[in-house]
Amino acid sequence: MRIWKRALPLSAIFLPLWVLGSPVNVNTADAEAISEALKGVGLSKAQGIVEYRQKHGPFKSAEDLSLVKGIGERTVELNRDDILVGPEKKK
Repeated sequence: MRIWKRALPLSAIFLPLWVLGSPVNVNTADAEAISEALKGVGLSKAQGIVEYRQKHGPFKSAEDLSLVKGIGERTVELNRDDILVGPEKKK
């Protein structure tokens, strides 16, 4: 029973971090990763992002996502801090 007393406060701390998502490179990520990271973007819209990228090349800016059918300027604004378009950083 004592473990629940410790687990509950910890879950309250970490749950908001999980809900907020994390940055995703829309030029390299698959549809599942995009849909998990961006608010208001389900798997169908994320697949549209991947298809658009394959047909037209990499996105140059976050705003370019609004060129994808179903992705509006509001969605881009909601996710601006989580949309990455640059090359992956090497470790």
